[in-house]
Amino acid sequence: MKIILGNFILKNMNESKPILSIETSQNLCSVCVYYADEKFYEMSFSFKNSHAEKLFGIIDAVLNLASIRPNDLDAIGVSAGPGSFTGLRIGMAAAKGIAYGAKIAVIPVPTFEALAYQLSFYLPNESEVIIVNKVNSDELYLAKFQIKSNSYIFVNNLELITRNEFSKRNYTGLLFGNSGFIEPVNFCKNISSPNSLYVAKWCKAFGDSLRTFDYDFLEPNYLKNFIVKERKNGHKNY
Repeated sequence: MKIILGNFILKNMNESKPILSIETSQNLCSVCVYYADEKFYEMSFSFKNSHAEKLFGIIDAVLNLASIRPNDLDAIGVSAGPGSFTGLRIGMAAAKGIAYGAKIAVIPVPTFEALAYQLSFYLPNESEVIIVNKVNSDELYLAKFQIKSNSYIFVNNLELITRNEFSKRNYTGLLFGNSGFIEPVNFCKNISSPNSLYVAKWCKAFGDSLRTFDYDFLEPNYLKNFIVKERKNGHKNY
């Protein structure tokens, strides 16, 4: 487990209410209480299929580190996908439940855009970034961005493609994700989702128009329909 405490600069402290941000779209289970770059609390745990077990404990731990309660928050930013069906449902359910109890807004954060935003702080300007994550044995989520001075622009919008189609395309930028099969030299595997810190920073930079109190109508962006398959032995396969 990793705990990061932001460096405190008391003279320039942002006194506005913090954002609680949640990332569960892939293996990373990450939570952040974010006031500003000079003051934040982040805790991350990376282990497959651990979100249901770990998420609420991490949320409690980070709130305790920050010495605040949910009612002290300005809003909750949650990574909204696409990504793991189970991970997204767990993160969204947690955000909606806490927000409903505290009567605060939820900000659904597009996962690939938050990751592109995170990469924009570390890659040279004008870099091309392709994010490609595995959906199943035959399909991939893919989007292409260009880095623009600590921000990004879409080159290709988010799409669902087959492995065969992906293999026929000629990509010249840096690839990030967990595609899970033969990888080109310029593939940065295991960087497939943003840290919760950058989910929060995305909320601050771009999220005001997405604030919502319509919890009942708030759903993850699965991009692909969630299908329940029936096995021959009668058991359901999700």
